[in-house]
Amino acid sequence: MKDRKPSPEAIKAFPLLPRLIATSFGAGFLPVMPGTWGALAAIVLWLPLYIWCHQPVVFTVTLAALVIYTVAGTWASSLSERYWGKDPVVACADETVGQWLSMLPIAGYADGAPWWLIPLSLGLFRFFDIFKPLGIRQMERLPRGYGMMADDILSGIYSAAIILVINYFLKVWPW
Repeated sequence: MKDRKPSPEAIKAFPLLPRLIATSFGAGFLPVMPGTWGALAAIVLWLPLYIWCHQPVVFTVTLAALVIYTVAGTWASSLSERYWGKDPVVACADETVGQWLSMLPIAGYADGAPWWLIPLSLGLFRFFDIFKPLGIRQMERLPRGYGMMADDILSGIYSAAIILVINYFLKVWPW
């Protein structure tokens, strides 16, 4: 469970670039459910790519964004703990990364996946992120930003695996 919201003074003290990264460009400051806002930020940033680009571009850019934001988010989340305390509620870069990971199988679909897989990926990811079954809670024990990111990465992996299984059994994908 995430801890407290930082004071306005602590927010201002945190340098701008890592603050933007840690809060998923400010989504973590939105009222109520900052983790869900961080996951929704991932979808909002990803949808134009998904709608307007071809599958190889969508998959490659999603994977690249995932890797880059994991590194940047781990750094910024580690730094956020110095200013805001352990696992601050507004630091939601981890949810953005986890959501992108959960959508990776959707990004890999050649002719565009059915639209309902996108909200399903959000629901699955948030379920795993909130309830933390199957070893996800243990990932939080890692130090600093590593623990903040690792539990959401594992939540995203579980969500992506379920989407792959659904696609296999429902024959959503032609292969």
